[in-house]
Amino acid sequence: MQNVYTVKQVNAYIKNMFTQDFMLNRIYVKGEVSNCKYHTSGHIYFSLKDQSGTIACVMFAGSRSGLSFRMQEGQQVIVLGSVSVYERDGKYQLYAKEIILDGAGLLYEKFEKLKNELEEMGFFAPEYKRPIPKYVKKVGIVTAPTGAAVRDIINISTRRNPYVQLILYPALVQGEGAAKSIVQGIKALEHTGVDVIILGRGGGSIEDLWAFNEEIVARAIFDCTVPIISAVGHETDFTIADYVADLRAPTPSAAAELAVYEYLVTSESMKEYERRMHHLMLQKIQMSRQSISQMELKLKMTHPKQKLNEKRQRLADFDQRIQRDFERCLQDRKHKLAIYIEKMKGLSPLMKLNSGYSYVEDLSHKNLKSVQQIRPEDKLRIYMADGIVNATVTEIEEVTSNE
Repeated sequence: MQNVYTVKQVNAYIKNMFTQDFMLNRIYVKGEVSNCKYHTSGHIYFSLKDQSGTIACVMFAGSRSGLSFRMQEGQQVIVLGSVSVYERDGKYQLYAKEIILDGAGLLYEKFEKLKNELEEMGFFAPEYKRPIPKYVKKVGIVTAPTGAAVRDIINISTRRNPYVQLILYPALVQGEGAAKSIVQGIKALEHTGVDVIILGRGGGSIEDLWAFNEEIVARAIFDCTVPIISAVGHETDFTIADYVADLRAPTPSAAAELAVYEYLVTSESMKEYERRMHHLMLQKIQMSRQSISQMELKLKMTHPKQKLNEKRQRLADFDQRIQRDFERCLQDRKHKLAIYIEKMKGLSPLMKLNSGYSYVEDLSHKNLKSVQQIRPEDKLRIYMADGIVNATVTEIEEVTSNE
């Protein structure tokens, strides 16, 4: 036999058909709750019925955050989930992700419609989000004057930084006129010059939070020049205000922590910065002093006065050298003169006379060196060391050499 399939194959094929159907992957189903059972595992098993039929449903424990009330028999609800086949039993069922009471269903549809419209207009665009100032001085709060939200914000802010000023605008956050009251609070705080505005309230149903889903509130948040932190409901609650605001906080307490900086931590950081700056300044001063000293030394080396002193020193050195050379030259000349004097002494007639010799000349002052030049009766002048003798020649005696 051909084309025979197992039950498992058929169930898997059918499940795959359900999976590929886009509509069945995200569908809202309205009906009356019946056979509701809370399992010990945390899962919820129930059925939805109307006049024409029944569908089995299950909400797993991991999806329980999408349920804000306790389900009971006979309740009219709207379930958001996906339809698929449970292969073991070959039955299809609705896997619930969110469950809201029927009265809230219309509000939810209105919420989705407005959300899509505002998103298309760019109300949620990141480029329009203003940064939250890191160090704020004044924080505006738009919330009910009584309740846990305002107490949590005040307690957290005071603990983190008691010097930050908190300005509360007591607004209606639920019921008729709440949206207008919230808008007035945003505008009033904007004009007071606050650094940031916290817009918040405690948790509740979609009806309780509906004021924060109004279009006038969304436009007031978008048009506000002051950064706004939205802290509406619990962490699982989302409103239009959360999407439009510059920052969403899961709770009012978290909003206070995001808005108000911790004074002690900042103070310690500033002291550390001061110490580091002081240390760096000392290093900079020391380096500057060293640089100045080097430049001062360089200036002294290149100063005209220094050059002039160097020239003076060189001139003094030249003067001493010339003096030494002059004295040495003079000494040499004196020595040579002494030698010449001694030589002259050897040739001087006076020195000869002092040695016992004499000098003879006639009356015509002619030097007589030989007896051949003299005749008897000649008048002679004889020069001696201590005087002159005038003599007359009486006799001439020749001396013959013995050679």
